[in-house]
Amino acid sequence: MEEDYEPSVQSQRRVNPKIHDVIKKEVEKLLDAGLIYPISDSPWVSPVHCVPKKGGMTVITNEENELIPTRLVTGWRVCIDYRKLNEATRKDHFPLPFMDQMLERLAGNEYYCFLDGFSGYFQIPIDPKDQEKTTFTCPYGTFAYRRMPFGLCNAPGTFQRCMMAIFHDMIEKTMEVFMDDFSVFGDSFSTCLTHLEKMLNRCEDTNRL
Repeated sequence: MEEDYEPSVQSQRRVNPKIHDVIKKEVEKLLDAGLIYPISDSPWVSPVHCVPKKGGMTVITNEENELIPTRLVTGWRVCIDYRKLNEATRKDHFPLPFMDQMLERLAGNEYYCFLDGFSGYFQIPIDPKDQEKTTFTCPYGTFAYRRMPFGLCNAPGTFQRCMMAIFHDMIEKTMEVFMDDFSVFGDSFSTCLTHLEKMLNRCEDTNRL
């Protein structure tokens, strides 16, 4: 934490009653998975808000009979407004890889295998003494995270550093990794499968999903 910041306790924001059930289900899911726990005395409290999940595009007709491209809303995503906490957090400047350079390294290979990490950030444990800083408030109480949530300013760098440490001897040679997106490659089908097996064995050895 930066030295000149005081803890911030923000009150719960008014939430549309229509999405109360969305928040309730998300909290219950996180509790059941052991990712969060109830807390009552944290010096840091951040509010919850919901944003629409954007789907594909469709075309609708407005009142003037004009065709308007519109993005479909497929549901709601529960987010936590960590802006106050992020302002007080000393920044981690760990670099993320350049996507164009990754694609250039992939381009010379004939076979690829693309994988997506499962609940990526939630696989990173938070130091017990720092868990209270992640406290959020919602209509059903205040809760803190045991695992790293989305919305923290240092979460991307922390996750990428972890992936680089785990796959350091494979990156740029047999695979590429950008956050929780993995690309395994090879110049033949059997070589690609061999590289994939090695990568998945490493995931098992380090309890990655």
